[in-house]
Amino acid sequence: MTGDAKAALQQIRREAARRLEARRDGRARVAVQVSHCSISVGADGVAEALSACLPDAAYVVQAGCDGACFEAPKVITALPDGGNRRLINAGAADAAAVLAGPHAAGAAWPEDFYSRQHRLALDGCGEIDSEDIDDYVAHGGYEGLARALSMTPGEVVEEVKASGLRGRGGAYFPAAMKWESARSVPSDRRYLVVNAEEGEPGIFKDRHLMEGVPHRIVEGAIIAAYATGASEAYLYINAEAGLSARRMQLALEQAADLGLLGGDVLGSGFGLAAEVRRGAGGYVCGEETTLLNTMEGYRREPRLRPPFPTESGLWAKPTVINNVETLANVPYILATGAEAFRRVGSGAESGTKLISLSGSVRRPGVVEVPMGTPIRDIIEGIGGGPVPGQTLTGAAVGGPSSGVIPESMLDIPIAPGRLHDTGVILGAGGIIALDGRAEVLDVVRMMAAYNAAESCGKCTPCREGTPRIVDALDRIASNGGSEGDLEELRYLAHVVGAASLCGLGQAAGTPVVSALHFFGNEMSAVR
Repeated sequence: MTGDAKAALQQIRREAARRLEARRDGRARVAVQVSHCSISVGADGVAEALSACLPDAAYVVQAGCDGACFEAPKVITALPDGGNRRLINAGAADAAAVLAGPHAAGAAWPEDFYSRQHRLALDGCGEIDSEDIDDYVAHGGYEGLARALSMTPGEVVEEVKASGLRGRGGAYFPAAMKWESARSVPSDRRYLVVNAEEGEPGIFKDRHLMEGVPHRIVEGAIIAAYATGASEAYLYINAEAGLSARRMQLALEQAADLGLLGGDVLGSGFGLAAEVRRGAGGYVCGEETTLLNTMEGYRREPRLRPPFPTESGLWAKPTVINNVETLANVPYILATGAEAFRRVGSGAESGTKLISLSGSVRRPGVVEVPMGTPIRDIIEGIGGGPVPGQTLTGAAVGGPSSGVIPESMLDIPIAPGRLHDTGVILGAGGIIALDGRAEVLDVVRMMAAYNAAESCGKCTPCREGTPRIVDALDRIASNGGSEGDLEELRYLAHVVGAASLCGLGQAAGTPVVSALHFFGNEMSAVR
């Protein structure tokens, strides 16, 4: 099996290299970064304009965003002589500058944005052609899969266990433990589900991966399926993430065409069928059992646990559910070994974490940093600090299921689990920098309103309690916050968190608790 899988991949790589060279044929390669973020500032129009007007000496490909969203639209040109040019904040009229213009146009080129990062999952994102499997294969793609197929499924699980990889969707459960659990349950069929729902505000890193390096997700999913004995895989993608779904669908089709999916993956005898499923809509669909309910045609409500999905998941069969970012790390671990991954990070927490960085920051986007990196380093070192004329007052960390911290707490290192006793967590990895223009009460009110709107309504504490939290915040905003209002707010936050069925309700009070702890004066100030 070892020789067969590796030899098959080498043959695929040789053929991919020939096709790429024939396409290049002495011409410049112009990569336009077209992603959900850059489309909002016209990147798709730039790609169309360049395709229409560039001379025969160049050809255009579409890449994803490399995470520097503030530079979009971005065009990277690889010249035939080996040189390259980068055009940032480009427009449809910049065709001449693509081939003969300056090294960079627009904003100053921020080298520290990249030099302070450690890119594993994002490696090649923004440069690799997002819609061509040949480009991914030529850059070492599917090497991890070939090595995995040279091992037994149990050995693959042990390799991932040795790496220390935890899930990157927010719960940080050890990935190998989940795989091992599903594999240990006797069953005639097992499933793998890729959780790409990512519906919460301030989080957009999974879309960057799917739109920039879709084959890395496919490769990670195939390895996970092999390790767990799954014969079918489903990519559950947010209903509003149209570009992500289109590129992932194309990646599945291309992988199948090259024998990387289907009945005999790389000649190994292992078979896997995979397809895209669109999310049912709503933040709660990111919760594992709610996701499974919607796939089976039921209401978007969580299930009681146990049993857990690894025991009885999709159609009552053992099911592994992994986040997009989690699977994007798996090819690196298998290709380079567990120790290489473990050397990245801090202390017991290995590897990197993708952070969706937004708010009052000069350089918003998606960054990848080692576990243990202080939040301040991300906001100020990579993000360039607050926008001109403003001063940082704190940050909203982890989305609506987490909370807010003051500027004095920004030196906290990112890590799984709680970042503070108030319940503030890293979650899926969103950091929204706040300055003096953002009143904490307004920020918390928006989080509370979002949780109330997204509640599925199944359990009474969440259904009735989250709107009451919003009402209490509104009363505080209007009358300055009596001690009775503040006490009710504390009580509601506790009861909703303690009695709710799923993670949405269990964490709905955290923004309130953290705000009252860190910003008590601002929360009760007379307005």
